[in-house]
Amino acid sequence: MRVLALDYGTARIGCAVSDATGTLATPIGAIEPPEAEAVAAIAREREVERVVVGLPVSLSGAETGQAGLTRAFCADLAEALDIPVETYDERFTTRMAAQTRRSAGSAANEDSIAAAHLLESYLTAAARKTADE
Repeated sequence: MRVLALDYGTARIGCAVSDATGTLATPIGAIEPPEAEAVAAIAREREVERVVVGLPVSLSGAETGQAGLTRAFCADLAEALDIPVETYDERFTTRMAAQTRRSAGSAANEDSIAAAHLLESYLTAAARKTADE
């Protein structure tokens, strides 16, 4: 299953997409400005079957102030698409993206690298859940 992951922000949205098997995560171009219809167009173009949006939570697991904005964006996106849109804990993805970019010298946008880390985490959790069933 091809999945699109988003690192939503008020300035831009980092994006990453999985391969058709739902195994590999690849960062793609960020979306500026952050608009639901632009994401919907990418989802249709890439033929994704699910969109996962990083939900900002604190270390304790409590939602941050940005979480409300993220949930509102998810609701707008769900109206624009006929596929599932869900949130997923994005703790540490921005920090991991900064480290990845520094160590690998990646040319990809840091927000899209964060989305790729989010997607890797989501895909791993989904594979474990499937294996446990």
